[in-house]
Formats: sequence, structure tokens, C-alpha cells
Amino acid sequence: MSTDVDVIERVIDIAASPETVFTLLTDPNEYVRWKGRVAELDPRAGGLFHVSFKDAAVRGEYVEVVPNRRVVFTWGWEGPGADVGPGGSTVEIDLEPRGTGTRLRLVHRGLPAAELASHTEGWDYFLPRLTAVAEGREPAA
Repeated sequence: MSTDVDVIERVIDIAASPETVFTLLTDPNEYVRWKGRVAELDPRAGGLFHVSFKDAAVRGEYVEVVPNRRVVFTWGWEGPGADVGPGGSTVEIDLEPRGTGTRLRLVHRGLPAAELASHTEGWDYFLPRLTAVAEGREPAA
């Protein structure tokens, strides 16, 4: 059994269709409803993934996009001294229909051990916001 210490994995159920969740993951106007301030997204293999936050930005590229089923992109922080530079890690998101909802499985691979805690905290903050927006609720501030 493999025990990758550089992996974050989360599985959540969302009371919204895979189509709704996929749109929130790939449409720049929808993405910023739950994460970031500005998003430049070109959701196709080799396309740009760029999200700006208040004081930072992440950059990567899409590796795989299967409409309403799977989104894979590389992830890393812009700027000097970033422990995970642009494209330095990989985020895989799978969407599985579950009745009228969706089971989302997120796996973030390739993070240095020193970055696991902060990225885990980030996903644990943003995934409930994604859920809220997908379900038609306002995310917590």
C-alpha cells in the first residue's frame, strides 16, 4: 500500500449536478464566485490556468478536461521564492453523478511536505465555498 505524504485528498457530496460543478471549475466568471478575485481559464489540454487572489496568484495549465466528469491542472504560486512554483503540483478533480447531486473527489499531488498544511487548509476553506455556490447558497465570508 502506497502512503504518499505529498497528497491531499478530499471527497465531498454536493447537491448540484455535475454540469453545475464543472461550470464552477472551468468558467472564469463562475470560478471567482467561490475562489480568487480574477481567473483566466482556458479549460483544454495545454490551456492556461491562472487565478489571482488578494496578495498572490497561482499559475498552471490544464492537463485533462472531460466535460462534466474530470478536470486536471497543474498548480503553483507565482513570485520569487515560492515553494511550489507555477505548474509545480497537480490537482485532479473527478465528478461522479450521485442521484441528483455530485460526488467530487479532489487529489492534489506533488506538494513539498512543508506545503501540505497550508494547502490542506486552503482546500478545506474553498471546497465548502464551492459547495455553497453550486447549491445556490452564498458562501461564508
